[in-house]
Amino acid sequence: MTAELVRGQNHPLSQARLEIRISAGTPIVAVAALGDENGRIHGVEWVAHPGAPTQPGLEVSRQAAADHRLAVDLDAVPEAVHRVSVLLALPVGGTGPVRFGAVAAPFVAVTGLDGDEVASYTITGLEAESAVVALELYRRQDAWKVRAVGQGYAGGLAELLADQGLPQAHQLAGTVNDAVAQGLARSVQAPPPRTADGDRSRQTAAPALGPDQGGTAPQPGPVPPVSPYGGQMPGGPGQPAPQQPYAAPDPSAVTQPSTPTAGGPIDYSHPRRQNAAPPPPPPIAPPAAPGQPAQPVAGDATGWSMEERLYNQVWGMFEDLARTTAAYRSAVDFAESRMDKELEQVLSDPRSRIGGQGDAAREAARARHTQLVTQAREALDRDLTQLAAEADVVEPALPPAYARWDNPAWHAYRVPMEIPMALRLGDLHLPEADRIRIPMLVRLPLERGLWIDSGAAGASDGSFTDSHTMSRLAMETAVAHAARLLAVYPAGEFTVHVIDPAGSGAQALAPLVQTGVLAAPPALGAAGVADVLGRLTQRVDLVQMAVRGGAADSLPPGFDTSQQLLIVNDFPHGFDDRAVNQLRYLADEGPAFGVHLMMVADREESSGYGPLLDPLWRSLLRLTPVADDHLADPWVGHAWTYEPSLVPPGSQVLQQVLAQVAAARTKFM
Repeated sequence: MTAELVRGQNHPLSQARLEIRISAGTPIVAVAALGDENGRIHGVEWVAHPGAPTQPGLEVSRQAAADHRLAVDLDAVPEAVHRVSVLLALPVGGTGPVRFGAVAAPFVAVTGLDGDEVASYTITGLEAESAVVALELYRRQDAWKVRAVGQGYAGGLAELLADQGLPQAHQLAGTVNDAVAQGLARSVQAPPPRTADGDRSRQTAAPALGPDQGGTAPQPGPVPPVSPYGGQMPGGPGQPAPQQPYAAPDPSAVTQPSTPTAGGPIDYSHPRRQNAAPPPPPPIAPPAAPGQPAQPVAGDATGWSMEERLYNQVWGMFEDLARTTAAYRSAVDFAESRMDKELEQVLSDPRSRIGGQGDAAREAARARHTQLVTQAREALDRDLTQLAAEADVVEPALPPAYARWDNPAWHAYRVPMEIPMALRLGDLHLPEADRIRIPMLVRLPLERGLWIDSGAAGASDGSFTDSHTMSRLAMETAVAHAARLLAVYPAGEFTVHVIDPAGSGAQALAPLVQTGVLAAPPALGAAGVADVLGRLTQRVDLVQMAVRGGAADSLPPGFDTSQQLLIVNDFPHGFDDRAVNQLRYLADEGPAFGVHLMMVADREESSGYGPLLDPLWRSLLRLTPVADDHLADPWVGHAWTYEPSLVPPGSQVLQQVLAQVAAARTKFM
């Protein structure tokens, strides 16, 4: 059982080798510090931080990210160490928030190497603080324990380290900030050039691990966006996941495979294959002219099938766009930093005020800045041109599960015989490359529930959508996602339930209700909520006992073994404390046993339950019904704009697809 700690509470540790998982709603810096019996840090060599990520028994992330995984080996720390403190800080000088009170409460979990949580702590009550001691592992009579601390500091990392007794607190805080701000710990470089023979295999940057997503690990690796992808973003292949009930990985790809090793390439292998995938097929496009990039070809990544090759190619494009944008931003940051230093030198030299020398020096500094930025933009534009050409080739070739609703593939839709590798939930793009849309693919079966945010919010284009409109759009988005899930599963292998206590989602739910694809009409009122939650909770209990007892054949005759999706509208309306606990249980345990959750809710409206629901929101992948830049990849920390995959206005494709699903379901039954 996981111990959910509150501030000041402790819990014994039975393992020496641990992982600290951190999830926040914005990129943060994670630091681990060793302390003596009084908690005092003796020197900078006792602190693991982005500029020096490894110390005896410690390894931390090399960058700021929304999610982290820190490695701790208590047997490897020096004998003089009696305490290991996990410190969190907001980056200095960035464009993000400057106080923890402006972001979601950070969540910290201590796990074993097998991924099982030992203890967790949600750090609530922070306001003006920009740094916090999250928790500490401490030694008492040769036994280790973990204690939830939550001590915040408005003076940032420097004040925190000084309070821990570190003499060089301000210098070390500056070193950490420089490592983050200047990209010293960033393992992202510009995408490698295409080879002349059309080999499109993509390589990741050198050192760093990956996120999360399930979150960021001590080192980076792409994830689709977070946890934009509750603070986490969906990612591509190579992301670790909190749990893996099925043999499918991916973070924002809802499933998450094993974490890539530091500096290694992203693993694009099929999660269900044990042997190596075949190389990509030879290109079928005409050879490129000398000195020109290879012509893009759909499906030229590695994989056993065209579907798998397209999946890997899409996330290869995501990776390329992330890296080339990171290289551009880094170059611009360098140009601005260099110009600032040159101007500072000019102003500090009294001789520059004589004879117009200062004006000339300032003009020269600005000219060098313009030249560097121009060169960086030209390099970015070259890469974007190639990526845009690839997107133009790949998009029409995608199968229905990966395609937009306006893709002709949906007009030729037939109920499939087997489930695909992944499902498209929307598109991702960056401000520097607004014309390039990367499909956001999540792996199947789902390993995380979905939360469609219905709260009033400003969109990425500056417009504002009121709460009533957002509620309607959120429900329409949920229906579109549910229809996709129904459409990509074979007949009878996916069942959808709906809880709509007040009946406010009736109009949006009409396509599901009228075509008869739902297991039963939407549940109304408190009684309907209790009935559906009770049945699904009992189902999870039965499957859980059967699987863990090795007696899957002992399930009752006629038991529905299909994957189950529960759509919840208007939460927390109609939910009492028992229903809330059942909902949390389904969110935590359901995915591993075939029950998935899709909530349409405004988090602010559920604030009356207090921090008890924080674990629920964190366990879900947050999506929005309008374009919003809430997803952040843990690889380089980009804020990706997410756009939902919606049916074009006036199109009947959704009704046509659901009609086929309903007909196939009737034949199956």
